[in-house]
Amino acid sequence: MTSASTAQSAGPAESARTTDGGATADQATPTGGGGVPAVVRRRLAGVDARLDGHAWLATTVVVAIAAILRFVGLSGPNGKIFDEIYYARDAYGLIDRGVEWNYKDNGPSYVVHPPLGKWLIGLGEWAFGYQDAETKISVPGHLMTTAPEFGWRFAAAVAGTLSVLLLVRIGRRMFRSTTLGCAAGLLLALDGFQLVLSRTALLDIFLLLFVLAAFGALVLDRDARRRRWARALDAGLDVSRPGRAGRPPSTWRDWPWWRLLAGVLLGCACAVKWSGLYFVPAFGLLVIFWEVGVRRSAGVRRPWRDTLLDELPWLLLAGVLMVGTYVATWSGWLLSDDGYYRLASRYPQAPLSDTPVFGALINLWEYHKAAYGFHTQLDDPHKYQSWPWQWLLLGRPVAFYWSGEGSCGAPTCASEILLLGTPLLWWSFLPALGALAWLGAARRDWRAGAILLSVAAGLLPWFWFALDGRTMFSFYAAPAVPFLVLAVVYVLGAIISPAGAPAAKAASEEDVSDRRMVGGIIAGAYVLLVALCFGYFYPIFVGKLLPYAEWSARMWLDGRWI
Repeated sequence: MTSASTAQSAGPAESARTTDGGATADQATPTGGGGVPAVVRRRLAGVDARLDGHAWLATTVVVAIAAILRFVGLSGPNGKIFDEIYYARDAYGLIDRGVEWNYKDNGPSYVVHPPLGKWLIGLGEWAFGYQDAETKISVPGHLMTTAPEFGWRFAAAVAGTLSVLLLVRIGRRMFRSTTLGCAAGLLLALDGFQLVLSRTALLDIFLLLFVLAAFGALVLDRDARRRRWARALDAGLDVSRPGRAGRPPSTWRDWPWWRLLAGVLLGCACAVKWSGLYFVPAFGLLVIFWEVGVRRSAGVRRPWRDTLLDELPWLLLAGVLMVGTYVATWSGWLLSDDGYYRLASRYPQAPLSDTPVFGALINLWEYHKAAYGFHTQLDDPHKYQSWPWQWLLLGRPVAFYWSGEGSCGAPTCASEILLLGTPLLWWSFLPALGALAWLGAARRDWRAGAILLSVAAGLLPWFWFALDGRTMFSFYAAPAVPFLVLAVVYVLGAIISPAGAPAAKAASEEDVSDRRMVGGIIAGAYVLLVALCFGYFYPIFVGKLLPYAEWSARMWLDGRWI
């Protein structure tokens, strides 16, 4: 892959050359070496894996912006805000005792979310210190002592920054453009929704990170598998031969390591929140579709049959790794006797067992059944609850913090942290999804399908739960946000470099250059407007004290945002 200058020639509008479509008459075109038709070579081409100093410099700038926004002033406001009162305390219990612990009642806490996100929050508390006024706990950090709020918010800020880094690199690889990759990362960095979650000790930012990392691993797996087929075809592979003779040779180096890593990362996502499970079938379908596509491009006669025979065992192994990773995150509960439902002798009302080894797993299963029952009956009304169809419209954001105290130079003041997406960006999501669906169908572009399927996995299941009247909040949409940003960037790429006519019928070089320049100006203006919108709302993302009139002016949807 080339540097940022290639954005204009390799954006999402690459037409049929980038699809996973089947073999066509185009294969009669001249070969590109090794007897492989040039069109097949293009379809199997991956991204240049060599380091690109300019691309990494641009990535560093975007990530630095994200880090500054997430770490500066991280200790404020003082005390635990919103659900930090649960997760920061549970995290300290994990670090201190290996299980969530109620220090006020001196007993195990009953929690309904897996432990990995809280383990990560606890690492920040271990490093920088922890304090709880209610239980009179004050513990200095092992690495350094700072404001205790910094300790329990540190891991979230790291996760938010890393997710920006991942999105830059994923976008660059998918769109083959450093410019578009950096645009994706910058838009995510300037999203107020992601920023607030990155500065608060909640679980959803970790779910976002692991889901995005799993998707990135699968994109790398796609490129690696296509390179494997390209090498085999260059070496003279005859795909018409039956059995293994018609498939690329396989050694341990050719195993789908990135796919197996994706299984581990999905296990981590599920170990933060069970809603990570929604992405498992979606990502499995992506792997199947991509593997069928590479076989069609290579000319395999029965691509579906061969894909299922070759790839299902690897998908099953990835599933085993996912389950193993999930169970491993419960090691603190499994290896101690203190956890809730851990010992049958302490909970005679529950169908538990104290049988060695298997008893612990049985009790863990019973614990999960109890937690699942809690989630299915969660229908109590809440001031900030919302429905899935409201989320992309910013119909009911969640207020994490509010205070009217302090001096701001006005008779009345306001300080708020509102979980609100940057409005201009979020109100672009639905039009972008519509354009993405149309462009993807017209061009049979694998990237459009991957983005749409990932967005669907992050949002559609909640519409089903809405039918049961379940209490839900806008932050449930968190893992879908990076893919929504990719949808916007895909459309920006199409504006910069629209699909044109074949070279013989194309306009002059000057006309093409002018069209790209106009598209670049439009895309650049959009990103600039998003940045200005973010700057305007920044005070209510970080809890800055404002005159009440200035705070009120930012409540664009009046009562829906208050």
